[in-house]
Amino acid sequence: MGKDCPRSRGTAGALLLAAALACPGPAAADTLAPATLQAVRALARDAAAALAPAGLRVEVVPGRLDPRLRLAPCNRVEPYLPTGVRPWGRARVGLRCRDGAVPWNVFLPITVEVWGPGVVAVTALAPGTVLAPGQLALGEVDWAAAATPPLASVQALEGRTLARPLAPGQALRLDALKPREWFAAGEVVSVVARGDGYAVSTRGEALMRGVEGRLVRVRTEAGRIVTGWPTAEGRVDVAR
Repeated sequence: MGKDCPRSRGTAGALLLAAALACPGPAAADTLAPATLQAVRALARDAAAALAPAGLRVEVVPGRLDPRLRLAPCNRVEPYLPTGVRPWGRARVGLRCRDGAVPWNVFLPITVEVWGPGVVAVTALAPGTVLAPGQLALGEVDWAAAATPPLASVQALEGRTLARPLAPGQALRLDALKPREWFAAGEVVSVVARGDGYAVSTRGEALMRGVEGRLVRVRTEAGRIVTGWPTAEGRVDVAR
């Protein structure tokens, strides 16, 4: 007679261990039911769509659980997003058994792809290349493939300099460009504070170089020191 699988007795740790033991009978982790995988895709797709700009196409590619696992039979598997997990790029979805002799909880790796328009390189481009319109085109790219979104305007990139190489078809993102210096330390700049439905402007002295993508401190005419983002020649934007 074969060895019996552990039943739902003992501590919570023992229950989880029982779910992962290799026993005769329970299904392998790579044979999740199609309905479970469909529910995983729907959960991650809806969560990613809430983060993405309107009109982008979300695709979810489930990965595989550890093939050494053997999961006790379960009549209802519930997928969920673990706390702190952002369904963007490589992520994971939790799976817990809600109706079975042995409760278990495991995590399934997934890849969330978010497809939409973005600027791509037409040919291979080396670092230091000064961009011209013929070198770039709009294509469909995966917004979730990197931490920063792809750039969306070919015309706005003319004259910018590449900081790293690009392969043909590769999306162009802000971190691939050499940052612009909008002003020097000590220059007088315009400080624009924006809020819900309003914008207030004043002047101040830049206490550091205004480099694109880096926070800068400014001393306003009233003597207050504020922090904001350099966004144009002689301009700092402050969120309120």
